[in-house]
Amino acid sequence: MAHLKNLPWELIEEILSRVPPKALVRFRAVSKQWNALFEDKRFMNNHKKTFRFIIATKRKIYSVSIDPVVVVRELPLGTPGLRSYPLKFQSFVDCNDLLLCRKERGVVVWNPWLGQSIWIQPRVIDSLMVFNGIVCNNKKYKMVVFSYRDTNEIWTTYDFSLDKWVEYKSRISSSVNLVSVETAVSLNGTLYWVYFSNKTDPLGYHISKFDFSRKIMYYFCNLPCGRNHDADALVLRVFRGDWFSLLKQCIVTKKIDIWVTKDKINSEDGSNVGWMNYMSFSSPKLPDLVETVRFSQPSYFIEGKRLAVCSCDNNGQAWIYLLEDDKLISKTCLDDVVSRWPLHCTFVPSLVQVPAARGRLSLSLFFWKYCT
Repeated sequence: MAHLKNLPWELIEEILSRVPPKALVRFRAVSKQWNALFEDKRFMNNHKKTFRFIIATKRKIYSVSIDPVVVVRELPLGTPGLRSYPLKFQSFVDCNDLLLCRKERGVVVWNPWLGQSIWIQPRVIDSLMVFNGIVCNNKKYKMVVFSYRDTNEIWTTYDFSLDKWVEYKSRISSSVNLVSVETAVSLNGTLYWVYFSNKTDPLGYHISKFDFSRKIMYYFCNLPCGRNHDADALVLRVFRGDWFSLLKQCIVTKKIDIWVTKDKINSEDGSNVGWMNYMSFSSPKLPDLVETVRFSQPSYFIEGKRLAVCSCDNNGQAWIYLLEDDKLISKTCLDDVVSRWPLHCTFVPSLVQVPAARGRLSLSLFFWKYCT
């Protein structure tokens, strides 16, 4: 450690950017400065093994990095739950630091950067189960599940530290309808969704949040825009850790707008949330970000004034689009590597370890060992 003190900090950062992610977890205890570095998104973005998109087909999972060029790598499935039968994933939910991967039976909580995962089987079988996300308060993790049972709406939370499911009938404070589970985002211990109060009115779209203490879904704030058509792209994301961003593409004009909130999100009060147009793309030959076969929404992230998007075309081929300065600067078809109609989502690499559910971790290891 004495020799390290003599090295320039920039050189230490460069060395650590080449260290495998699993080792970085152990290095948190070296010093406060090192620990702060590993919390820095800039460091994560510059790490040599970072990636931005996760793509899953029926039998394989890939990571996609885009700097300096688009590179697709197959990820190993040798972690609990990922190789378990049945393999097919139903949906991905990016929870900022972790991924929720819904399967035909149960769900996998996964950090693909660290190669950690745990398989969790739901307590009950419902007609429709939507694994909305994971929230963390005071280092305690909870998973939120929405389902239908006998025409009743049920909210269920799973507490990792207690290995306990708690369910209750849904209460919604006003007459609203869920647009898409793909719009659910996790921010600072709270889950948010895009809702609409009037589908025929583009201005009738807003954000609702789930209050764990009151056990109710209620209005949080307005969106700066809505959908004019079912094939319009409308995707809510977390921006720079504490803000919201919203991607909107009109299926008719092909124009793409990116909106971001003016201030950090205060989960207690959405009355002062304001939006500004962060970037727009209206040049000719912009791609359709929502295909008209399955109407799946795109995945995207923002880096400076550059927009990176992953979406499928009407043939099911996956594409990576990079846009900057009102232009489409590159497009890459992944058809040579990735089979058609894959699932996809963004993922910002993190050193957050998958929470070990008491009594569930051993079950996952047993399932992985004997059922693969």
